[in-house]
Amino acid sequence: MEAGGGEGGMELTVDELAARAGVTVRTVRFYAGRGLLPPPRLRGRTGLYGADHLARLELVRELQSLGLTLASIEKHLKRIPLDAPAEDLALQRALLSPWAPERPEDLDRHELDRRAGRHLDDETIKRLEALGVVEQISDDPAGQVRVVSPALLGVSAELAALPLPLDTLIASYQAVDRHTTALAAELQQVFQDTVVRPYRAGGRAPQERERLMEMAGKLKPLMIQSLVTSFQRAVDKALRRSVPD
Repeated sequence: MEAGGGEGGMELTVDELAARAGVTVRTVRFYAGRGLLPPPRLRGRTGLYGADHLARLELVRELQSLGLTLASIEKHLKRIPLDAPAEDLALQRALLSPWAPERPEDLDRHELDRRAGRHLDDETIKRLEALGVVEQISDDPAGQVRVVSPALLGVSAELAALPLPLDTLIASYQAVDRHTTALAAELQQVFQDTVVRPYRAGGRAPQERERLMEMAGKLKPLMIQSLVTSFQRAVDKALRRSVPD
């Protein structure tokens, strides 16, 4: 790496950029070819990349962790100017990363039982699969199972073990998924309209950027706590309404 020139004094060759971003050189060139990265600055015949290129690569990886397809990532990045500074890209990533879902894990049956805190027989595995919590890996000779959400495995295993009809569990899961998806979309839009857009319209002051990044990190646990408490209250109200006078 050389100092001087480039944004923030950072000048990286394509090999150095790939190493810093944790991707291959082939991936960097592929993204550049799709227009996800701005062209490098040239010094003779050598392309040099700066902090803005690194920040954009890190944002692409964050979007991938959210499960977005390449086409969706391209649409998202088209709304961000190619000359956007690294600080703006870092803010975009900070607003996304606290909400990024867990990555799926492939576990053998012994480790699956250990994580779930109980033995999961074939019937329970099928019920968990119907709930979308695990996926069978049919071509795996070791019999591994892909856990879509490791954090949900324990409570989902307890639910699947209840003597309830599978249709009841699936309908309940779908209801929760439908309403939480709509709630998340509405809250995200509120945050964009009332926080992010005023920040951009106000000139992107550095102190405001720092405040937004700090707030993004604290928002998730507070929103989850609020959601759980509100849901508990809503369930209590629904139960009271269901009891005859």
